Parts: sequence; structure tokens; C-alpha cells
Amino acid sequence: MNRSNAGANTNILQIVLDVIIMVVAYLIDLLCFGSNLEADTLMGYTILCGVFALIFILSNKEEYLYNVTLFYYMDRIHRKLTKSFLIAMIATAAVMNYVVGFEKGRKFYFLYLIFSYALICIKMFLYKPLMSYIQKDHVPRTVFVGKVGAFNKFRYFMEKTSIRIELVGYIAATRQEMEEDSNHQYIGCLEDLDTLIRTYNIDQLYIIQKHSEELPFTQKYVDLCIEMGVTVRLIVDFYKRRRANSYVSTVGTYPVITYHTITLNTYEQMVKRAVDLVGGIVGCILASPIMLVTAIAIKLDSPGPVIFKQVRVGQNGRHFKIYKFRSMYVDAEERKKELMAQNEIAGGVMFKMKDDPRITRVGKVIRKFSIDELPQFFNVVQGTMSLVGTRPPTIDEVEKYQRNQWRRISIKPGLTGMWQVSGRSNVQSFEEIVEMDLNYIDNWSLTLDIKIILKTVLVLLKHNDAC
Repeated sequence: MNRSNAGANTNILQIVLDVIIMVVAYLIDLLCFGSNLEADTLMGYTILCGVFALIFILSNKEEYLYNVTLFYYMDRIHRKLTKSFLIAMIATAAVMNYVVGFEKGRKFYFLYLIFSYALICIKMFLYKPLMSYIQKDHVPRTVFVGKVGAFNKFRYFMEKTSIRIELVGYIAATRQEMEEDSNHQYIGCLEDLDTLIRTYNIDQLYIIQKHSEELPFTQKYVDLCIEMGVTVRLIVDFYKRRRANSYVSTVGTYPVITYHTITLNTYEQMVKRAVDLVGGIVGCILASPIMLVTAIAIKLDSPGPVIFKQVRVGQNGRHFKIYKFRSMYVDAEERKKELMAQNEIAGGVMFKMKDDPRITRVGKVIRKFSIDELPQFFNVVQGTMSLVGTRPPTIDEVEKYQRNQWRRISIKPGLTGMWQVSGRSNVQSFEEIVEMDLNYIDNWSLTLDIKIILKTVLVLLKHNDAC
């Protein structure tokens, strides 16, 4: 499978904001002057305003104003926006008399143009600082591979665009290059890339590819990153694409080929997060009566806290606290070592035991119906988990991961997932779990998420396969 990523370079948020601006301008105009128009006249000018907005947005797209790599020079942006505005205004004004020909209506429409242009200019000035503030906690952790000086011009170009990164540091191409660095600018060298990805929770790498003779050398580390689910951006003239999905973009005068194994399209990420947020809030509200009864039952059944908090591993190795109802005795973690010999999952990475003696009486009931996982709706609302994803592993599990298994944590962990709806009690091999998780990552779509959520409901209704 190879996705085209046709929308990967499109800033969907810009389009959404422009649509909102057009609607707000119309509503302001409506509140001020709409009562003076007859219904037929108002309908005609409403259609005209809608056509204006459509032409304006299409013209902006033609001017590449919605491209994430567009240099955000204020004079250029203003010139392009004004050009698109004039094109839309002239096109709609030319047919205005054929749509409606009332004097009051014309005043309504021209005031709409004034309001919309004023709002467009305000957005133009506020957009970049606003986006920097909104995205400050959601930027990819990035390293540059190569000599620091080689990236100076590239970083200059990047800062002019809407692309945001959290620069972790530089990685030397060779150990000798790192050892010769008297300024200690490197966090490591490519020979240790596997370890560096794990240590620094790297999301993506930028590699400047200058000479064709370096291709075999670079390909080795591209393959390593793809195997671990880390995005690679090669700044090259050409590159031999292998199994990863890819798309081409430019930053200034630099062509960039991106290789990735997970979706990068902004609109898909926005849709998934929106679904998570709504689903998480609804889940918290609907499950609150059950959670209250469960909390009381746990408190009466055995000593210890009601909520079990544990550090789990999230996207690309990030640590977060997962919330669950306590279903085991408080000394469960200490007793786990004694029971490892009875682990039912082959490979020793995960632990699962059918009749686990550490589970309390209430714990057996809430696990059977997966009630113990309801507090994870709060994780979903926080953004540390998703409604659908891969199972969130423990720190000790991740320490045992082989390179090809790391890719299963290249997305946010989920409240449910492919494994949970595929007869999880019958899965006896960790490799099978990894295969199902990677299948989900490679084939993600909103439709697939909905199917998994519906299947999860059916599994819970049957109250089997719980663990």
C-alpha cells in the first residue's frame, strides 16, 4: 500500500479559518442590515456571498496560500490575499444584477465585502503567532543528521514557513565527526541511532543528502527509522523509494522527500483528535454512574486506592500516566516476578495469566466487563491516548522490544484497538499482537476506527475475551 498523500502539504486549518471568516462576516452583516431585506432578496445575496467565499478560497489555493511550506512574508501574503479577494469580488459583482437587483441588497453585499476583507487582514496578522501558541505542545521532536553548518540555510527557510518542530539536536554522520566536535554540538552519531531514538523520543529526522555515493549509507538508516516508525525527511535531489509511504515537498530551494509509515495529513489528525475529544467527553459523562458505583465497591472490597495510576509508554516512547480502576491487590507489581513462569504470552514481552491470584473479587467482575478501563476516557480527553490505537505498553515491556516492534508505538495508544476486537484471549504470541497493531497503523482510516469502536461494543456486550 502506498498513499498518495495529496493533502499532506495543504494547511487545512487555514482553509477552515477562511470559511469561518466568511461566515462571521455574513452574520455581522445580517445582524446589522438583514432585517431591512425581503426574504427573496436576502436569499439571493446569501447565495452570492457563498459563491464569493468559494471563489476566494479556490483562488487562494491556486496561489499556494494553503501550502504548509509557503514563506510567510506579510507583504507577499497580503498581495496574494488581495488578489484572490479582487478576483472573487469582480466575478460576483459581474453577476449581481442577474441574481438580485435591489438597491438595499447591494448595500448589504458591499458591506459584507468590507467586513470580510477586514477580518481577512486581521487573521493575516494574528495567524502565525496564534498558531505558534496553539502548536507549542504538539510539535514533532526532531533531529538533524549531518554537519551543523549545512543546516543553517535550511533552518532559515523553515522558520519562514508554517512548519513547526522541536529541535532536539544534531546527529553526526560518523563517530569521528562527533569526536572532532570541540563545541559539543552533537547528541550522538548515526551508529547509535537506534538508542538515540529511544532515549530522546524522536518523532522525525531531517537528513541532507548531497552526493549519490552516500545513498547506500543513508538507506541503511532510513530503513532503521521506517522499521521503528520514525519519520525521515530527506533533503535530496532524488532517492530510491522502498516500502515506506512518501511524498515530495519543498522548503525554499530545498526539495524534501518524506518517508513515513503513519498518516501525516493534517486534516486526518484533526479529525481523529476531534473524534477523540468528543468521544472522550461523552464517555466520561455516560460512564460516570458506573464509575461511581465501581469506586465504592473497590473501596469496600480491599484496602488501597480506587484509581490505579501507572506510567505507560505512549507515542514514540513518551511516558504518561494511565488511569484504571484498581482490580488487583496493592502488592501486585511485587508479586508479578513470582508469576512470570506462568505467563501465557509467548516471547516474554507482555504478561497475561488467566487465573491471576493478584486480582481482587471486585477486580474479577470489573475486568470481565472491562469496567476497569473506563477512567482511560480521561486519558483520551487529555490527549495522551486515543479512542482507537494500540495497547499502551509498560516501560519494562518496551525495554524488551526489538527494532521492528518499536513501530507499534509510533502512534498514540488507544482505549481499544485491533487486538481487543480480534479475540485477544486467544492470542498467545506477542508477534501476532504486533502484526495486528502494524496492520492498523498501515491501514488507518476514520471508517476503520468506527468499525473497531462498534466491534468493541459487541465484544463488551458478549463480555468475553476480557483479560
